[in-house]
Amino acid sequence: MKNQVINKAEKVIASTYKRFPLVFEKGRGCTLWDVDGHEYTDFVAGIAVCNLGHANPEIAKALSLQADLLFHVSNLYYTIPQTELADWLVKHSFADRVFFCNSGAEANEAAIKLARKNSHDRGSRDRFKIITMEKSFHGRTFATLSATGQEKIREGYDPVLSGFDFVPFNDIEALKQKMSDTVCAVMLEPVQGEGGVVCPAPEYIREVRRLCDQAGALLIFDEVQTGIGRTGKFFAYEHFNVEPDIMTLAKALGNGLPIGAMLAKEEIASAFQAGAHASTFGGTPVITAAALEVVKLFERENILEHCRQLGAYFKERLMFLKEKHTVVDDVRGIGLLLGVKLKTAGAPIVAECMNKGFLINCTQGNILRFIPPLIITREEIDSLVSCLDEILSFTKGELN
Repeated sequence: MKNQVINKAEKVIASTYKRFPLVFEKGRGCTLWDVDGHEYTDFVAGIAVCNLGHANPEIAKALSLQADLLFHVSNLYYTIPQTELADWLVKHSFADRVFFCNSGAEANEAAIKLARKNSHDRGSRDRFKIITMEKSFHGRTFATLSATGQEKIREGYDPVLSGFDFVPFNDIEALKQKMSDTVCAVMLEPVQGEGGVVCPAPEYIREVRRLCDQAGALLIFDEVQTGIGRTGKFFAYEHFNVEPDIMTLAKALGNGLPIGAMLAKEEIASAFQAGAHASTFGGTPVITAAALEVVKLFERENILEHCRQLGAYFKERLMFLKEKHTVVDDVRGIGLLLGVKLKTAGAPIVAECMNKGFLINCTQGNILRFIPPLIITREEIDSLVSCLDEILSFTKGELN
């Protein structure tokens, strides 16, 4: 069965992914099963998407109930689930308005457009540049890949869109040098996920906010990966006692269903009047009903506290590996967005973990990234750490 599916997929699906030779059939919680019945503990969670685990029964119920009522009517009309989800997000964040779309890239696209439109409407037509960070990742649409600070993402698409400047992350002096009266916004991830699980100094984020205020520029936080509880707070900006002007969400908001959201303060959001931006499928009743259940589950089941406790425990266990194995260069991250920097390539470790029934991820070539469902248990963490300990011990001579 597995080979049949893989062979057919290779013939009919665009070759935009380098896939592992696994065909998954079902999941529950933090566990996945492939078509051959093999079991895997998932520390990838659909790339920080399934924060409440696979096949969550309460989300499935909310989805099913809404699907039996109404799928889609377009944004020419109001619907209850979309309104209730927007209301929840506004009440639990800095924002006053929400724009719904279908992905993180679309949410970032909306943020870029809003920043420029806001500047235009205020009479600053020469103020259009957006400063983003080196090693950032904001998406693969033309605007968002142009905003992404990684050459490999932009390669082959020249000329990319102009109007974006890049500075090193966590370097306030570099940002100061780029700020000018042509800059309308600074856009950054509070923690760089794809960039290698890079956490900034708290004072850096506060200084970015101060610098934006001083220069009259907007501050945009891309929380596509960090938002919805991943760092131990519902939004990562809460760690820094700083509020952005615009924030983008996606990934875990739908727990596997396609949804994105751009949130903004009223004075900024007002630049988007009727016809300024749109999305046919943005915030459909079925998807927003499920997403509403996602955010309510966080409150009912105290997910954030669990994430904080298990994140601290997981990081402690990864530090054990660093102390024991010289090939481990660094352990970093916050909540359940954790990374282990290796002194060698990470791909062989990922492959060996997969062979032993654990799914992990590698980014930037040598950073093992751990982004499990936020409902992960100590036992599941201990099992993975034992597996990594064995792999690093067994391959010590080869890796060093």
